[in-house]
Amino acid sequence: MAALPLATAEVCDANPHLIMNGELRALQPIFQIYGRRQVFAGPIVTLKVYEDNVLIREFLEEKGQGRVLVVDGGGSMRCAILGGNPVQQAQNNGWAGILVNGCIRDVDEINGCDIGVRALSSHPMKANKKGMGEKHVPVNIAGTRICDGEWLYADTDGILVSRTELTV
Repeated sequence: MAALPLATAEVCDANPHLIMNGELRALQPIFQIYGRRQVFAGPIVTLKVYEDNVLIREFLEEKGQGRVLVVDGGGSMRCAILGGNPVQQAQNNGWAGILVNGCIRDVDEINGCDIGVRALSSHPMKANKKGMGEKHVPVNIAGTRICDGEWLYADTDGILVSRTELTV
């Protein structure tokens, strides 16, 4: 179920109590914006990998149902863990977005897809294919602990994570 995109600045202004108690967190502004969908939101699915993209591809082959895949790639800048083909598949399978704490490649192809993608940078080298990683585990990205089932809201101002779905 896709969430209604909300303006992150307005959400912060309207919910100081949620920020104070930690239910609403803003990620540090370290991500580049990719994909045609600059504003996206949805329930989070977490994945932890390091320089390996097998599990990412497996997740994106599933029906997305408006969810956001949050991938902790350990912040690696040595290779890309997401490329154009899996992003195209994610778009076709109904994912709202993908957040990558690591690098992507095939940027022109990704920028042509109607999906939101955030990543640290781009890198031409591909990832390993060993299938190593952990699914549905808490991850720490950009100064924020993110858990499976929380909600992510992204726009051109930034990225918010909420324990629950937010309404306007």
